[in-house]
Amino acid sequence: MTSEHHPCCTPAAAPADPAASAQASQAPQRMPETPAGAFNKRGQVLLTGGEFAMGDGFGEGYPADGETPVHAVRLPSFHIDATAVTNAHFATFVKATGYVTDAERHGSSAVFHLAVDAPSSDILGTAAGAPWWLNVRGAHWRRPDGGRSDTTGRDNHPVVHVSWHDAAAYARWAGKRLPTEAEWEYAARGGLSGRRYPWGDDLTPGGRWRCNIWQGRFPDVNTAEDGYLTTAPVKAYRPNGLGLWNTSGNVWEWCGDWFSPTYYAESVTDAPRGPQAGTARVIRGGSYLCHDSYCNRYRVAARSSNTPDSSSGNMGFRCANDKTPAT
Repeated sequence: MTSEHHPCCTPAAAPADPAASAQASQAPQRMPETPAGAFNKRGQVLLTGGEFAMGDGFGEGYPADGETPVHAVRLPSFHIDATAVTNAHFATFVKATGYVTDAERHGSSAVFHLAVDAPSSDILGTAAGAPWWLNVRGAHWRRPDGGRSDTTGRDNHPVVHVSWHDAAAYARWAGKRLPTEAEWEYAARGGLSGRRYPWGDDLTPGGRWRCNIWQGRFPDVNTAEDGYLTTAPVKAYRPNGLGLWNTSGNVWEWCGDWFSPTYYAESVTDAPRGPQAGTARVIRGGSYLCHDSYCNRYRVAARSSNTPDSSSGNMGFRCANDKTPAT
């Protein structure tokens, strides 16, 4: 594993061909502006600020991820989406702005090998070190499994194949922003202090699955005991104690911060926002592909990263807002 991204989780961007990559780089998009009156907190939860212990207190994290030291963080009150942004939400954004995602501009995106729905000629290669990730021509948010797929029946599933750039563009259009990594972990913990998951320390309390991750023998056999091979609806399972859904598993979620594996040792206490610069952005929460045999990153303290132009079939996002005075 590298300190920047982990192809087992979310592979880095791999453009379909040099021509597509060159065309994308030569025609940068103008990011959509927030339309008048767009700012609202619909779908968001207001979280009262406070102090919490951020990081892995169980010694279960990967050293390259930098989940330690556990450190005190204080946050002001803020709003955060109760769910990941859905395909329906993202479709509204695209219809209003004409926005084209990085995956569409690059010409391809990463699809898990058991989910591919595309001609064999559209499979352009595999991710280095993670052959279960296939670079599929024509895969993007509208065609999440490849050119023969679509989002029919998945309006309430999280949008995937969105890069950090795409997530930030949506957030700006919606009058929101991406959460900081500290805000994300504070919210994901659901009001519980020092626990492994949003609901406690037991992965399957009472023998019931509480999140969408891998069951079986990765990467070829998924028994789908939790009900899903790939994405689940954004309100599957139960919300945590603060009213947020699926902060463990389902899809990785982009945060606003640059990633550094050493940041926790130098983080400020009050409202940290990550390093000033970097090459990869933080992703949080794990996904439907996580399994403790190789990627135990569905714990609330777990962190990973990827380059901001990367996309895959298990990467999405939710938005946040500063608390504003009542009007």
